[in-house]
Amino acid sequence: MSDFLLINGPNLNLLGAREPDVYGEATLGDIEMRCAELAEALGHRLSSYQSNAEHELVDRVQQAAKDGIDFIVLNPGAFTHTSVALRDAFLAVRIPFIEVHLSNTFAREEFRHHSYFSDIANSCLFGFGAYGYELALQAAARYVASTRG
Repeated sequence: MSDFLLINGPNLNLLGAREPDVYGEATLGDIEMRCAELAEALGHRLSSYQSNAEHELVDRVQQAAKDGIDFIVLNPGAFTHTSVALRDAFLAVRIPFIEVHLSNTFAREEFRHHSYFSDIANSCLFGFGAYGYELALQAAARYVASTRG
């Protein structure tokens, strides 16, 4: 059994109400509940964290290393395009992670095409909506199984 962490960045607490034509109608609570159920079905534990504050996300990534988190699923939200500090936290802790985005950021405004995380992530999922989180958890479970096998 591995410990996974789901981290969501700014404004993702507004899912379900925020631009449902772009982000879907599922709330963050819906996504977290489905992911917790899936993680359990895969034989793992999942905790979730969301913050609109960059420093709180950095602190949570650093704490994840102390907590023995095996894998992180990350949707950095708008910090995707701006946060060197959060990127540096991931580099420092060396916990494998998958970057997830509900929308296909490459089909949106030009400024959304650059990510500070994609080149250091184990993989990236763009544009699958809430289902992208489930795909990421399945991939995380395969990854930890392959590294412990």
